[in-house]
Amino acid sequence: MKITLAQVKYRTADFVFNYNQILSVSERADSDLVIFPQAGLEDTGGKDMLYDEKCNIAQSDMYEKLAEKNFPFAILIGDVLINNGEVALSTDGFYEIADKKVFVADFFNADVECDLYVLAKNRYYTMNSYKNFVESINNKTDFIFVSSTGMADADIYAGGSFVKNKNGVLVMQMPLCKDSVEVVDFSHSIDFHDVPKEQQIIDVTTFALKEYCECAGFSKVVLGLSGGIDSALTAVLAVKALGADNVLGILMPSMFSSEGSITDSLLLAQNLGLETIKEPITGLFDTFMKDRERLHDLAEENLQARLRALILMFYSNRDNRLLLSTGNKSESAMGFGTLYGDLAGGYNMICDLTKTNVYKVSNYINKDGEIIPQAIIDKAPSAELHPGQKDQDRLPEYAVLDDIIEMYLEQSLPQEEIYEKYDRTIVDEVVRKIYRMQFKRHQGCLGVRLTEKAFCGGVNLPVVQKMY
Repeated sequence: MKITLAQVKYRTADFVFNYNQILSVSERADSDLVIFPQAGLEDTGGKDMLYDEKCNIAQSDMYEKLAEKNFPFAILIGDVLINNGEVALSTDGFYEIADKKVFVADFFNADVECDLYVLAKNRYYTMNSYKNFVESINNKTDFIFVSSTGMADADIYAGGSFVKNKNGVLVMQMPLCKDSVEVVDFSHSIDFHDVPKEQQIIDVTTFALKEYCECAGFSKVVLGLSGGIDSALTAVLAVKALGADNVLGILMPSMFSSEGSITDSLLLAQNLGLETIKEPITGLFDTFMKDRERLHDLAEENLQARLRALILMFYSNRDNRLLLSTGNKSESAMGFGTLYGDLAGGYNMICDLTKTNVYKVSNYINKDGEIIPQAIIDKAPSAELHPGQKDQDRLPEYAVLDDIIEMYLEQSLPQEEIYEKYDRTIVDEVVRKIYRMQFKRHQGCLGVRLTEKAFCGGVNLPVVQKMY
């Protein structure tokens, strides 16, 4: 049986787009069977649209329209079979196709007896999991995993479809975040292509931003350039996704900003070829505080952050630019950000990267030459909201903080076990803040999920609770 595997992009509830994706491949196919990823509402991020009658009718119509083409071969769209002009959905997952027993499911069971096992599951991307997933499939029959590319809000379907023969040998591996159509050869043999984690993150986040902009109606973005590592990495990723002409950087120095905040941001912009505008906030701050007592407190720090958000939202509204927020996972866990200030935005590409991973990706970007100025990477992180401020004045060292966050969230380790590695007081404070700062995250913008336990997906904490 000649099989074509089609890893294609779908969009949530866009049945015209999805129909055309399937039709385009089918019209060029020359096989006994063409296999596509799941295309149903539930499998493309439809959430409660699954209960919308109009959407369900449109979904059924898509399958029927494809069946009307009466292609001279069978088509599997996930677990939906289109063959001989008819649409079929098996109750037990088994199909007879070209005299072969084909089993389709969204889970893997090595004990199923069939000629071909098709694992049809749009698998959202999480870093460090793809290779393990491929290696975990211990099949006894010819095996195909098929996943779409696309986005479902925070979840990014990154593809990575692959094929193994009945001997468990890898015979095909499709790329991440790219459409791919190939004829399956079970006699072939390949080595697993392991893309560095940092490159995966770059590919996934840039794919996500581009897809979000296309679906939401944006062609341009704006972000604040502070001279710090988070905004620098976000700017690089935005330029990779949309091109420098579509990215605007706003510099908003205050009376507490260091000279390097300006010069480093300008050098970054020069390296990337993006436009910048300078909008100092000192005058706005002084005007507001003119008849108010200066206490140099949190309220005054937050005022600076909110003035910057005011400026950024102006350019977002004026030019129909998507505002990119630039907070990272470490800051989000600790609530280290200002509501309606630096947390303002429409999309965040790095919200699921700890500060440690932000540095890793930034250094990876510079591996072939300096794109992010080294001064930005080397400087101590600071919000620069009061003289001499450093992040570490209020937070544990990022190496410690990030490890505790990953141990508690990603690995689900109990605090008692984390105490064996880190001071009890620090661990308790980190865990307490993870819970207590949920109210800020609840009001945050959409972002890219990169781990199983992202604050934008996978972590679901109550805002009001009495345990922590």
